[in-house]
Amino acid sequence: MVPQRLSLVTIGSWNVAELRKFYKRLGWSETEWSSDEYAVFQTAGCMFSIWGISELAEDASLPKPESKHYLRGITLSINVDSPEEVDTVAIAVEKAGGKIVKNPENAFWGGRTFVFLDPENNAWEVAFNPKSIFDERGAMIGMNG
Repeated sequence: MVPQRLSLVTIGSWNVAELRKFYKRLGWSETEWSSDEYAVFQTAGCMFSIWGISELAEDASLPKPESKHYLRGITLSINVDSPEEVDTVAIAVEKAGGKIVKNPENAFWGGRTFVFLDPENNAWEVAFNPKSIFDERGAMIGMNG
């Protein structure tokens, strides 16, 4: 049986130093496990890291992508505590250099959401879901209803 957990998300970066700066501009703090070649941030849910795209591809025995301008087929998500916080986060993301690709809007399922790209086109959704349940650290642990 495979444990049902997500412990670490690592994204491959074309320029670790520049992408690291973006996440720091969002207000994220690095852990002591970071190095010049590898950035590690503690989030409420799991560890988030940035590693060189070439090294990540080699480590996975996969070919390196040709360009950072492609859809990676994944959206990372940050769930927040209120609809107003969605709008506040959108402003902070733009100030930090993120590109809003879907403006904040009310969702058909009763929440509020927007989507942004980081400087290397990794897609992030920021959402308020009124059914979300969080633990004391802010990690999403379930949904009401």
